[in-house]
Amino acid sequence: MPRSRMQRLLGIGGTLIVLAILSFLLLPVLVVTMAAFNDKALLSFPPQSLSLRWFINAVAYQDFRTGFQNGLVVAPWSASIALVVGAAFALAIDRYRFRFKRLLEGALISPLFVPHFTVGLGFLMLAVQVTLVNTYVVVIVCHVVLVLPFVLRSVYVSLRNFDRRLELAAASLGAPPQRVLITVTLPLLLPGLVSGWLFAAILSFNEFTASLFVTGQRTQTLPVAMYNYVREYADPSMAALSVMYIVGIAILLTIANAFLGLGKVLNVEHDR
Repeated sequence: MPRSRMQRLLGIGGTLIVLAILSFLLLPVLVVTMAAFNDKALLSFPPQSLSLRWFINAVAYQDFRTGFQNGLVVAPWSASIALVVGAAFALAIDRYRFRFKRLLEGALISPLFVPHFTVGLGFLMLAVQVTLVNTYVVVIVCHVVLVLPFVLRSVYVSLRNFDRRLELAAASLGAPPQRVLITVTLPLLLPGLVSGWLFAAILSFNEFTASLFVTGQRTQTLPVAMYNYVREYADPSMAALSVMYIVGIAILLTIANAFLGLGKVLNVEHDR
């Protein structure tokens, strides 16, 4: 078979595979979106008639509003603490050589493969010992541990793409290390820092499994409130809330990509 024909066939096959994967991923979103506009008090697809009543119900439901407000407390704090800790560890791992460096890296990324219910149960047991059950402190610390690997990855990739000659130039002109860090290093790492914070905040806001163990009625986040709701009701309010979730996160990521270039920050595209 001629090479050009083979390339065309491979290109067509690759395109079809990508379209099939995208369809597989987007089909549930489409079904949930359509179900959210159903007028009847029952999750069904396709809807017989369209209505916005379940969006209004989702916004008006008090537990959802409380969970959303708690998420606005927990997510920024968790993301900010994880950013400071993750950036410091990423800088140390990238710039310095020390014993047990690989062991430290493994410990920092371990939440990626440790089940979240294990982390949540561990923090619940710890909270009982230090009398911090059902407090924001244990929820925030738990979320920091879970989102830390994503901040570490974002900042570490930015450091690997960082031109250290700029720091050396500033130092050669007499700038002390602290001034080099504040005026050269941090501004150049800003896209990675902001994107790391954004991903950490989104992940913290959406975290459910560990939050189920460490939150109480006063501190429950929105995913936990959604879980408690679905145990009692089967109306499309959950679908409506899911649609609002998807739209909100899509808008945040679109804005972040427009200003930060997330593809370059995450090292999935390169300058040509």
